[in-house]
Amino acid sequence: MKLSQFRQLVDEEFGPSFAAVILADTRLTEKSDKTPLELLKTGDDPREVWLALCSHLGVPKERWHGKPRTKQHAEN
Repeated sequence: MKLSQFRQLVDEEFGPSFAAVILADTRLTEKSDKTPLELLKTGDDPREVWLALCSHLGVPKERWHGKPRTKQHAEN
C-alpha cells in the first residue's frame, strides 16, 4: 500500500480533520505503543499501520479495505 492510499483510507473512515488527530495521538499498543505517524516515519508498512489502527479503533472488518462504494446512476 502506498502512503497516499493509507491517507485516503484514514480520511474516508474518520474525516480529514479527525484523521489528523487520530494519526498524531492514537497509541497503538500492538505496535510498540507508537502513534501511526511515528510508525510511518520510522518506515513501517502503511498497510500494517492501517490494519493495526483499524483493529485498535474497532473499525468493522468490512471497511478495512475502504468504505463500500455505491454506484451513482446518471440522471436523464
